[in-house]
Amino acid sequence: MPFHNQKILPAVRKIKELEKALETKYEYVVVLDCHISQLSYIVQMVRAHKKKMLLHADLIHGLNNDEHAAEYLCQVIKPAGLISTRANVIVKAKQNRILAIQRMFLLDTNALEKSYALVERTKPDYIEVLPGIMPHIITEVYQSTNLPIFAGGLIRSVTDVENALKAGAVAVTTSRRDLWDHFSV
Repeated sequence: MPFHNQKILPAVRKIKELEKALETKYEYVVVLDCHISQLSYIVQMVRAHKKKMLLHADLIHGLNNDEHAAEYLCQVIKPAGLISTRANVIVKAKQNRILAIQRMFLLDTNALEKSYALVERTKPDYIEVLPGIMPHIITEVYQSTNLPIFAGGLIRSVTDVENALKAGAVAVTTSRRDLWDHFSV
């Protein structure tokens, strides 16, 4: 596992949040939301701090979610991994030997079943389960897919993190700095 037992994956939406995440001892950070014009600056910041970036491909403003955009991200931006709900992005990440993290929004049983079918087709390296405050679903997804799980979304407390990890998540993505500090490596 490339995350060296990093149980928290700091997730950021703004440059100021990224600056704070880069000051931590965490090796990996998640960039959730940015504009295409910020990408090169973000990459420079991350590399200057000797960190690795997991980039949410679906949340880059000004960039389509098609295979050409995914190819650009893989070959030019070169993040450690791409996070996406889209099959074409996951497939392109795997083709380019970049970590492929399939994001699953689990709203109901139908969404869960569609997500299983998508995971079967794309064969991602990791799955991010949202919301991450459903330990029994984290366990079920892991048992059904046998893929490592990240828990994310609505994680608000130390107990939420601990419950997700006990349920089988290998890490928790969170934008809450108090949780970054609490679980600091």
